[in-house]
Amino acid sequence: MVNLRRRRDRRERMERILPAELPAAFTSDWEGPFDGRSLDLETISDLGHRLFPWRIESDNPWWSRPLKFGEIGCSLAHLACWRDAADNTSAPYVLILEDDAVLGSGFLPRLLDGLGRLAAEDPFDLLYLGRFPLDPDRPALPGFVVPGYSHCTFGYLLTRRGLGRILDAALDQAVVPVDEFLPALYTDHPRADLRARFPRCLEARAFDPPIVRQLPKEEAGSDTEDSAFVSETPQGDGETSSARSGPAAASPSSRVSE
Repeated sequence: MVNLRRRRDRRERMERILPAELPAAFTSDWEGPFDGRSLDLETISDLGHRLFPWRIESDNPWWSRPLKFGEIGCSLAHLACWRDAADNTSAPYVLILEDDAVLGSGFLPRLLDGLGRLAAEDPFDLLYLGRFPLDPDRPALPGFVVPGYSHCTFGYLLTRRGLGRILDAALDQAVVPVDEFLPALYTDHPRADLRARFPRCLEARAFDPPIVRQLPKEEAGSDTEDSAFVSETPQGDGETSSARSGPAAASPSSRVSE
């Protein structure tokens, strides 16, 4: 009951803060395996999804433990946003926001101005609006960087080309946390098994400074962390059995992952 109330509150907050010019869709309006508390291996398998053998021997505590069902649900929610945008929109850009995203002051004008400059001078596939950098960035146009390995997917934007390339990577057949999936597609991921499964295919940029930030977890809660671990059974081929806008004037369509 707490999770349902929290989700409802976050949706209402997103409806209040999203610019009216951005047509929006919400994953809470779709049927899908997005809630880690109600997910199980049978459901994931029945839907045709397969899990990547996530846990490895590592000093990184994230990598040395199994996936959580909440991480799977989050990744599948992002995948649903990408598929919906590909199938049901023709906008040149697609904006993905998680429901704990906080839009900075002057968000839409800053976004459109940045898109106009990038489209004219520095074409890209993926644009982070906010993130948590883990490796050094490289310079790009003023106001942007070429991101190094980064976590957090609370706010990012895809071009149509980027959308197609992300879908071609078939996340549903080797599900990993979306925080790790995206950087694997644009940088040399520190895990060799992820580099092999998800070859680089994206040109990424990031706003610097960011124009979106994330609510603190103590305020927003965490549906990914508040879920059970998956028991993994390796199967080979890097999978597991039973699974776990054009120029400045163009506005993106938006998808909200809840």
